[in-house]
Amino acid sequence: MIPYGRQDINQDDIDAVEKILRSDFLTQGPAVPLFESTVGNFCGVEHAIAVNSATSALHIACLALGVTSGDYVWTSPITFVASANCALYCGASVDFVDIDPLTYNLSVEQLQIKLSHAERLGKLPKVVVAVHLSGQSCDMEGIFKLSQQYGFRIIEDASHAIGGRYDHQPIGNCRYSDITVFSFHPVKIITSGEGGMVVTNDPELASKMRLLRSHGITRDEAEMTHLVDGPWYYEQIQLGFNYRMTDIQAALGVSQMRRLPEFIETRNRIANKYNALLDECPIQLPYLAPNCYSSFHLYIIRIDSIKNNHKEFFENMRSSGIGINLHYIPVYRQPYYGGMGFSPSDFPESENYYAQAISLPIFSGLTDTQQEQVVKAVNYSLEKSKRL
Repeated sequence: MIPYGRQDINQDDIDAVEKILRSDFLTQGPAVPLFESTVGNFCGVEHAIAVNSATSALHIACLALGVTSGDYVWTSPITFVASANCALYCGASVDFVDIDPLTYNLSVEQLQIKLSHAERLGKLPKVVVAVHLSGQSCDMEGIFKLSQQYGFRIIEDASHAIGGRYDHQPIGNCRYSDITVFSFHPVKIITSGEGGMVVTNDPELASKMRLLRSHGITRDEAEMTHLVDGPWYYEQIQLGFNYRMTDIQAALGVSQMRRLPEFIETRNRIANKYNALLDECPIQLPYLAPNCYSSFHLYIIRIDSIKNNHKEFFENMRSSGIGINLHYIPVYRQPYYGGMGFSPSDFPESENYYAQAISLPIFSGLTDTQQEQVVKAVNYSLEKSKRL
C-alpha cells in the first residue's frame, strides 16, 4: 500500500537522536531551545516555543489571547478537529466560516459577511483560526484587514505549512497574525515524532505561552510574588500544563529542519508531475494562488460526484493499493458538535468539497514509479466509479 504520507528519516536524524540518548539531557536540555531558534530564524519571527503537539500549541495560543467562557472562536470547517477543539478547551463557543471554492481555505468573502451579521447581534469572534489547508496560506492580508475593522485576534494554524510562503515571505513570520502554530507529526513536512510549536512577534504572548506549557511555573525573579528562598526556588504563578517537548524530539526536529528546503522542493516537484499526468483527467486539480508557494503537505483532487460515485472511487483506489485519504470531514458533522446547532446547509462549499475531495499520496520519498502507479489507479477508479 502506498500511503498518503510518510516520514523521511535518514542516518543524520538517527545520529542526532542517538547523541541525545547518550547525553546528560533527555528532556529540557539544550536541544529544545536550539530547535526553537532554528524554526524562529527560518520563519523570521521573534519568539518560538516548542510543545508536545500542535493541539497543545493551539490550546495555549487561545489561552494567551485570553479566550474564555462567553467568547467566540471561528475557524474553517475543513480542518482537523483540533483547530476548533482548542476554543472549547477554554470554555468558548465555536463557529465556522465556509471555505473558498478554489483554495479550500477559509473564505474572506464569507468571513466578511458573517462578521457583519455577528456585529449586529453582538457576537463577534475574539479569535479567528485561519487554517492553511494542504500547505497553502489563507488570504492573510484580507483576514488581517477585517481584524482591524472588527477587532478580533488571529491564529494561523500552519500545521500543514512550514516551509511555504505567502507574498514571498515565510509562513510563520506573523506579519498578519498574532500567533502561528506548526505541527511536527510524522506525516507532516518535518517531524519530531510528536510535537508542535507556537511562534509570535509579541513578547507578552510569548511569555504567557512559555508559562502555560510548563505548569505555570517560573524561575524568573521578576515574575515572582515572594522573596526567593534560595537557588532552588520557583513559583507557580498560574495554572499551566505539562506541554513540554523533550530533547529527543527536538534533536530530531533540528536535524529535519536542515532538509526542509529539500523536502518542500521535492513535494512541489511531485505536485507538478501530478498536474502534468492528470491534466486530461476529468478531475479538479489543486489551485495555487499567485502569491502563494505551497508546502504541499497534501495533494487534493476533486471528482465530480454527479458523474462519479465518490465512495466507490475511494474504495477502488484503496483496493488498487493506493492509501488515499479525505482531509477532512467537516468538523460540524462530528457527533460531538452535533448538538451545537450547526446546519450543513450553512456551509455549501464545505459540503461540496466533502462530497468530492480525495488526498493522493505525496511525501518526499514517493518514487516516480509509485506516482505513475497512483495515476494509473486514478484513471482506473474513475472508469469504474462512473454513474450510469
